[in-house]
Parts: sequence; C-alpha cells; structure tokens
Amino acid sequence: MPFNGEKQCVGEDQPSDSDSSRFSESMASLGDYECSRQSFTSDSSSKSSSPASTSPPRVVTFDEVMAATRNLSNLTLAHEIAVNENFQLKQEALPENSLAGRVKHIVHQAFWDVLDSELNADPPEFEHAIKLFEEIREILLSFLTPGGNRLRNQICEVLDTDLIRQQAEHSAVDIQGLANYVISTMGKLCAPVRDNDIRELKATGNIVEVLRQIFHVLDLMKMDMANFTIMSLRPHLQRQLVQYERTKFQEILEETPRKAEVAGAS
Repeated sequence: MPFNGEKQCVGEDQPSDSDSSRFSESMASLGDYECSRQSFTSDSSSKSSSPASTSPPRVVTFDEVMAATRNLSNLTLAHEIAVNENFQLKQEALPENSLAGRVKHIVHQAFWDVLDSELNADPPEFEHAIKLFEEIREILLSFLTPGGNRLRNQICEVLDTDLIRQQAEHSAVDIQGLANYVISTMGKLCAPVRDNDIRELKATGNIVEVLRQIFHVLDLMKMDMANFTIMSLRPHLQRQLVQYERTKFQEILEETPRKAEVAGAS
C-alpha cells in the first residue's frame, strides 16, 4: 500500500549459525539505497603528496567508501544484538506537529477519502481496493515459512486479484468478506501481543477504516517478526561473536582507504 498507518509464523526452522552472520549483514543494510558507481578522484596539483612519495594518490570509488561504512555498521549492530538482551527494533513516528508529520497525515487522509468515495459511488469503483488486497496478500505471504504451503495456497486462492476483478466487473465482489478473511488470517499469524488489535479490527464496521487499520496492524506484525528473528539469532551470534568481530575488523582494515584525496578538496 502506498501509505502506512503492524503468533509469529508457525513452523519456522531454527536458524543455523551461519544465518546469524548473514542476518547482521542484511539488517545493517536495511534502508541503504542503490548507489551508482562513482569515484572521488584526486588532482595531484590540489594537494601535494609527501616529497619522498612518487606514487599518485589512489582513486577511491564511492562503493569502497560505502562498503567500509557498512562493515562498521554491521560490526556495531552485531555487537549490540549479542550483548544487549533488550535490543529491539521500534517504529519511529513523525511528530504530529512537525511539517513532515502534517504532510504525511494530509496525504494519507486524502488517499483514504478517495477510496471511501470510490467504494460509495454508484456504481462502486473497486480498482484501488483490489490493489490494496494485492499488497495485503504479498505481506501475508511474507510471514509464511517454507512449510506453510496449505495456508499459502489458501491465501493465493482467496486473494486472487484477477478473480476479484472479474467479480467486480459483475458487481459480485464482497469487499467486506475479503477483509474478514484477511483479519482471520492475520489472527493466525500474529504474535499474542497483537490479539487485542485483531479483536478491534473485527469490531470495526466501516470498510475503509478496516482496510486502513489492517495496514497499521500489518506494519506492527512486520516489526514483531523482525524482533522475533533477532531474539532467535542472538544465542547463535553470541557463540561466534569473537570470530565474527575479528573477521569484520579485518575487512574494515582492508577496505578503508589509506591514501586517497577527494577531488575538489582544496
């Protein structure tokens, strides 16, 4: 969904020791954007090297700088997860009185207002609602473990967007029924701490508000899943922390530029 408003997955295999290393890599890389290859070149006339040095300054690519930064972030994050039993990821909400917070609220409200007008039109417009169910389907599938084939097939069958579109064309689509199925499935996948959120969803009568709150609870469930994974990996990370830190520190030494100048620095 373009706007966000979040029983863990059952049957998940216990992670292997190697998973913890990969996990720390991936967690530190969350939020990294894709960087095009660039290079910081140096002009030998801008800053002179040591009189005894005859080698030109080394060219350092942007990717090398980012790799060294990521390794340092990975090392810090892995250490924090291993030694801090209370470490958890948390959602950071924008302050309501901030400009960014007000803009976010206005844009989100506009989206849901448009959806409400579409569903209450004569005849109703279902395309945006169908796209929301498509996104909900992918989020639900992301919570499943490889062994959850029965539930996976059921989700794909009930939230088949092509079928829903065909039903919409004949005014036979049941948006409330689809939402009820989603809420029921969320109840099977969520952590116990979300049971009250699920009860509140079931008690919500307005379909637009139901869809809005579904995305909010799904976001909470994503965070629950991430924190559950951290808790599961912590013992494995603790067992190999020393070796991991030694390896990462060596990578940092190898990737940190020792002799480079940035073009334009004067």
